[in-house]
Amino acid sequence: MLFGVFAVHSPDLCPMNNKNSKKIFLEIQGKIKATQKKFHIIKVLGFYMSVLEHEWIIIIDAKNAHDIEQMCIAVGISTTSTVKIVPLNDIQNVMNNMKSK
Repeated sequence: MLFGVFAVHSPDLCPMNNKNSKKIFLEIQGKIKATQKKFHIIKVLGFYMSVLEHEWIIIIDAKNAHDIEQMCIAVGISTTSTVKIVPLNDIQNVMNNMKSK
């Protein structure tokens, strides 16, 4: 199942401006890779940033949102950011479901 992980931080906690946040951020990709199996993350499909919005968007294929929540805590994402985990659907699947009803 696909999930979008939207992590928003305040400007004062931005890794561009905050030494502690920068250290956490520079380690996040490695920590995600190291803990993928533990948290049943099938694959990280993309990791994007909107620097001026102070938001990270991570697209993850995983078993469930609870495992993603635990991963966000373990790797440090939730240390500096408010995290929203949203299930995502492929538009073609949604359209097919709509047509079949």
